[in-house]
Amino acid sequence: MPDSNTAPRLTRIMLVDDHFMARIGLALPINQQPDMQVIAEACNGEEALGHYRQHLPDVVIMDYTLPDKTGPEIVTAIRTEFPGARVLLLSAHEDEEHIHRAIEAGVCGYLTKSSDCALVLDSIRSIATGHSAFPPAIAKKAAARRLRPDLTERELEILKLLAQGNSNKLIAAELGFSESLIKQELVRIFDKLGAKDRAHAVMLAIERGLVNTF
Repeated sequence: MPDSNTAPRLTRIMLVDDHFMARIGLALPINQQPDMQVIAEACNGEEALGHYRQHLPDVVIMDYTLPDKTGPEIVTAIRTEFPGARVLLLSAHEDEEHIHRAIEAGVCGYLTKSSDCALVLDSIRSIATGHSAFPPAIAKKAAARRLRPDLTERELEILKLLAQGNSNKLIAAELGFSESLIKQELVRIFDKLGAKDRAHAVMLAIERGLVNTF
């Protein structure tokens, strides 16, 4: 029979967030668990990569927005060097595009920052045992995004300028293209987004996280 006094396997966790209080808010409940311990903290991407090399944590909990890089960019850097790295991304963003970028980078889970503590802890345990942690609402958005084609860099540039209220003429002047080319590109953009017109395209772009509203 197994020894009932044997301690549970300890999951070693690294926190990556540029806000000290956010790290404290995560570390306190994690360290109260008998099977988890925060063993490293980082406030930016450079620190995260350095601390990962030093500590080789079982699970990384990472914010989406950091001072030097985005969470997905840091995940890509870590996983390039350590393909087995397992990352849970915590984000203020709930739109399809942010979720898609995180999954493309190789995260094992994606939670919004409004998630309750029990869900975060359950997700850590799931990821630590080789599973994923994508709540149904997140998984649904990820699946919807996979069905749509990617926009090219040029198309994204045009879409961002469109969202700023620019006319075709102004967009053409800004990018150094002819107005007729911009019209052609907009047709392709509308088709990829499933948009009916300019206003609908902008609404969908904001809703899906393709452009910022600030």
